[in-house]
Amino acid sequence: MVPELSPEEERLLIRDISVAAEADSKEGDTFFLITHRWWQNWLDYVNQEVPVASANGFHENAASSSNRRPQAIDNTDLINDATSEEVSNVEMELHDTLVEGRDYILLPQPVWEKLHGWYGGGPLLPRKAINNGLSQTDLAIEVYPLRLQLILIQQGERAIVRISKKDTVGDLHRKACDVFELALDQVCIWDYFGQQKHSLMDNMDKTLDDANIQMDQDILVEIISDSMDGSLQENGYAERDSSSMLIDASGTTENTSNYYTSPSSELDNNNTATTATANNNSMYATNHIATRGVGAGPVGLTGLLNLGNTCFMNSAIQCLVHTPEFARYFREDYHREINWQNPLGMVGELALAFGELLRKLWAPGRTPVSPRPFKTKLSRFAPQFSGYSQHDSQELLAFLLDGLHEDLNRVKHRPYIKTRDADGRPDEEVADEYWANHIARNNSIIVDVCQGQFKSTLVCPVCEKVSVTFDPFMYLSLPLQSASSRSMTVLVFSGISPPSPVTVSVPKQGRCRDLIQALSNSCSVKSGERILLAEVRGHSVYQFLEDPVLLLSTIKDDDHLVAYKVPKLEKSATTYVQFIHRREEPELANNSSSTTWKPFGVPLVYQISRYSTKIFDLYQIVNVMLSPMKLNQSLNYTSTSNYETSCGMKLQLLEKGNSCLDLLEEEGDETVAVPANLISAIVFVNWSMMDLKRYDITSMENIPEVVKYAPPLKRTRGEPLSLYACLDAFLREEPLVPEDMWYCPRCKEQRQASKKLDLWRLPDVLVIHLKRFSFSRSTKHKLETYVDFPVHNLDLTNYVANKRSPHCKIYELYALSNHYGSMASGHYTAHIKLLDENRWYTFDDTHVTPINEDEVKSAAAYVLFYRRVQGEDTSISNGTHSFHNSSHHR
Repeated sequence: MVPELSPEEERLLIRDISVAAEADSKEGDTFFLITHRWWQNWLDYVNQEVPVASANGFHENAASSSNRRPQAIDNTDLINDATSEEVSNVEMELHDTLVEGRDYILLPQPVWEKLHGWYGGGPLLPRKAINNGLSQTDLAIEVYPLRLQLILIQQGERAIVRISKKDTVGDLHRKACDVFELALDQVCIWDYFGQQKHSLMDNMDKTLDDANIQMDQDILVEIISDSMDGSLQENGYAERDSSSMLIDASGTTENTSNYYTSPSSELDNNNTATTATANNNSMYATNHIATRGVGAGPVGLTGLLNLGNTCFMNSAIQCLVHTPEFARYFREDYHREINWQNPLGMVGELALAFGELLRKLWAPGRTPVSPRPFKTKLSRFAPQFSGYSQHDSQELLAFLLDGLHEDLNRVKHRPYIKTRDADGRPDEEVADEYWANHIARNNSIIVDVCQGQFKSTLVCPVCEKVSVTFDPFMYLSLPLQSASSRSMTVLVFSGISPPSPVTVSVPKQGRCRDLIQALSNSCSVKSGERILLAEVRGHSVYQFLEDPVLLLSTIKDDDHLVAYKVPKLEKSATTYVQFIHRREEPELANNSSSTTWKPFGVPLVYQISRYSTKIFDLYQIVNVMLSPMKLNQSLNYTSTSNYETSCGMKLQLLEKGNSCLDLLEEEGDETVAVPANLISAIVFVNWSMMDLKRYDITSMENIPEVVKYAPPLKRTRGEPLSLYACLDAFLREEPLVPEDMWYCPRCKEQRQASKKLDLWRLPDVLVIHLKRFSFSRSTKHKLETYVDFPVHNLDLTNYVANKRSPHCKIYELYALSNHYGSMASGHYTAHIKLLDENRWYTFDDTHVTPINEDEVKSAAAYVLFYRRVQGEDTSISNGTHSFHNSSHHR
């Protein structure tokens, strides 16, 4: 008798066997299902803590008393006894809705044999590893082989069988003959759908997967008569007559319209096999596209199975698949363009998976297609889309377009190209040069079809340096004018660089603390520092904005705000000192030649001790705060010890009653007495002509208004938002966000430059993303704004800066991705215009339904697909058009 192993010994042995088995997995290997409940009990048993000796000598165990050795394996909860008797060729039929990781675990055969040898039980549920067809190592376990209903009309019999999708038509033909006890040469089998013959299955070497046979499909088994044989040879199929009808409309037959996902569960334990069923009642509805066959209508009306919250993926795929240029390209021989060595690509696997899925969706027939092989590849290269959570269709679309481009990039070795400055050259010349450089490194069907070019203009807010670049784009992300946030511009004194305007976004109904926090984040305030916010009028502080609950709505758009970095000090023993700049200017009255001191610029503010600050300290503070603006500095100062001892200016303290003391001596060690009832002390900084030449004061001459840039056009309540208004907002000049500062080559510093975008070069297919989703630290929000977008004649003529471009700037809508409901529990669909018949359809996972054009527009519109109006007919029809390479220079 084999001695019983300890839990730890069992765990280590199973671990080693599992590692060895998975490393050597190959097509045809057998895996066994085991109920998750038993597997979890076993894991709890082998992972329990090691017993330790207590003080009294007895052994205690910190693990739960329930972690005892499991009983015999019991897989009966996976078995559907009600249906097992109906299936002719398997002993046990599984429940239809089992999910890997929740209901069962897949074990390699050596692991199963070891566990079964230790514990016994059953029943045995073996399944085979199959090849998905994309690469030799892409294996999946076929947990649910195809379940097909064989129908023998002449004898009124039927039978349900299980067969692998990798078995051949010949295997199915033999199985049908075995079930009905018929000779092979007596029988032909038909792909049978919607009570109608679709195609004769006579290619015996073709796999059922390649034949597009789906789960729960009907297969017509027909006994060949002499008269029928001639008809088959002549026409390829027998004419439909009354005998080929399964039943009448009374509906007495078993409903077999539930579609499963590709019933394989990947070897990766992180992936979960799920099942999805189509709507049983709508399969034969008059408004649902459910018939198959060449004569049933145009191709391209095939739905996609939902693998579990994958409607976001299905919607994006249908829009791309129905882009005519892509449909042509992937239905022809695109393999020659795959870039197998591109380190930025996916070794061609994403392109192959997408191409295979596209071909299935454009194949004759309307049986919904499972996108599982494609999703498997997608999850491998983009783990953010793994699992079965809801995702953003636009994020998937962005990844997919970029991934397909890299897989299909015709440039095998990207040259290094140094960008030249414009140097006053014409925009047309510079733009063409930028585009040629881009094409020299990026040349694919995706670039041909989807990429355009921006003209991007940056202007330094300090020295007004202008920088113009021409950058490629794949799609436009247009903002929806939301009333939930507000941009505010504040002049910031950081102490290490000249004062510069910083623009931040804050809640429109927010408080002063929100603005201070946003400024602190953008200015990288350190511990021991804080932001002091002040409103400045007439070159002095009008009020300090220190109340954290002050409503931001009380701050007007034309107010002037300044933020100062100050030390965190105990407020009761400190006060603010306000340094107001003055310079001598001629006295204009009475034609006098005398001069007077007049204030100018933005005041400096600092926090000082109310009782121990000396005159010398005031000079030091001014020196430190003005040092970033000092001319001819070769050092980056980080502490006061590095500054010159003299700032050059003369200071005067304003006493109570608005009278000035005599000029303060710079070396004076007298203490500055600030009365307790004063919010701040005021010190005049008197600049001489020599002082003004030593400093660059342009950065503190003027304070920007709170709203520096033109606000969006206001709309009356109920008025729809125009797509053109969204374009206006997108192309409007705006400051860069603080996290994306621009390095000014003239100032040689990071600047919050203003940025203006213009469209320069338009693609053949223009993808427009409406930014409906916004995120903050604690909330996610969706804008339900209705955007009025044109279905016909989207005219971008006025938005293209290149007025010499000869290409058409008129676009027609042909597809869009819709998002309904909330972010957490929303649902995606697609509206597609089938160009062959000039008709719109809704693609809702497996359901494909015709709609009227006036139903296309709604508040759910999320990603719009427009196609340039062409002079020639470029529509797609059954793959008869050949692919043409679009011009790179549009």
